[in-house]
Amino acid sequence: MDLMTAIRGRRSCRKYKPDRVPREKIEKILQAANWAPSGRNWQQWEFLVVTGEKRDRIGKIYGEIVAARWPDAGTRTAEQESFLHWAETLGGAPVVIVALTKTDADPNTRKMNLESAAAAFQNLLLAAYAEGLGTCWMTGPLRREEELKELLGVAGDMEIVAITPLGYPAQWPSPPPRLDPDLSRKVRWIE
Repeated sequence: MDLMTAIRGRRSCRKYKPDRVPREKIEKILQAANWAPSGRNWQQWEFLVVTGEKRDRIGKIYGEIVAARWPDAGTRTAEQESFLHWAETLGGAPVVIVALTKTDADPNTRKMNLESAAAAFQNLLLAAYAEGLGTCWMTGPLRREEELKELLGVAGDMEIVAITPLGYPAQWPSPPPRLDPDLSRKVRWIE
């Protein structure tokens, strides 16, 4: 798949088939992530591939986060109920990938680490799409990051950058319209 096709075709998938994703495919996607650019070429990212009971617990935690922010059951809209179900089940994806990076007391180094890991995560999302897999960049679960770190055995000097479910899509969303498609407001040319 050509790069521009992958960039324009990738979507945040929220419904997955329960089919197992072969380890070789996951490793190929993680190799793409590992080739991202990084500040000082530190390649300061790590990835956790989570399945089974711990994957289910991530969904439970995210569901609790979402439910706490919305009205009580019975008074939620259908859209809210649908999103809550997505959060609790992570769309039924059989795998969750968690991106980590080193934290740092220096705000500039911390920012560099986060940006580097984000670049690797974007590579991961594009590679997954090229392999016929769906993903969804998630930061909502990080509202309970310390609990997730404990669940996953993440060292204290690491922080979670993002989480994505990973699996074969049961449904692809339609492309959302681009805000400022001709880039007349988002780009300034300076001479």
